[in-house]
Amino acid sequence: MIPQKNQFSEVDEWDEPEEVVRVYSKEEIVALQQSDATKYRSLSPWKIILAQVLITAISMVFWSIFGEPVRVSLYTQSAFLGGLISVLPTALFLVRLELAKKSQRLNPGRFLAALVSGEFIKIAVTLMLFVGIAYYVPGVLWVPLLVTYLLALKCVWLAWLWR
Repeated sequence: MIPQKNQFSEVDEWDEPEEVVRVYSKEEIVALQQSDATKYRSLSPWKIILAQVLITAISMVFWSIFGEPVRVSLYTQSAFLGGLISVLPTALFLVRLELAKKSQRLNPGRFLAALVSGEFIKIAVTLMLFVGIAYYVPGVLWVPLLVTYLLALKCVWLAWLWR
């Protein structure tokens, strides 16, 4: 027997009902933000850069314990380079986004292009710094470098706690 075309009902029991999504206007968003300013505080990305610099400094002090007490040791220099690999590309990325925001012809497509190109710049500079340090800095200690790099990189995650 051949099943008929309309044998089953239009509404299938497996279908989920569509969610209704309310779209807020810009004025409504501003009103919501002003009604509870502590809940909707914005965090400047430049504060994240500052936190990365502070984490790098703290890590440098920690790693200096393992070096010679008289001068800056290779441990401290390696920790500095790890922080530099994190801070410099992030700063370049933010500069790229700031330049895009100040553009006269900013639209969502151009901002997305700036975001993608900024992320490409960030990745390319990070790779160049890692390769450059591996080739041109003799005797670099990778453990302090990578630990400091990862700590500074995770400052972005800590930004949610500061809000």
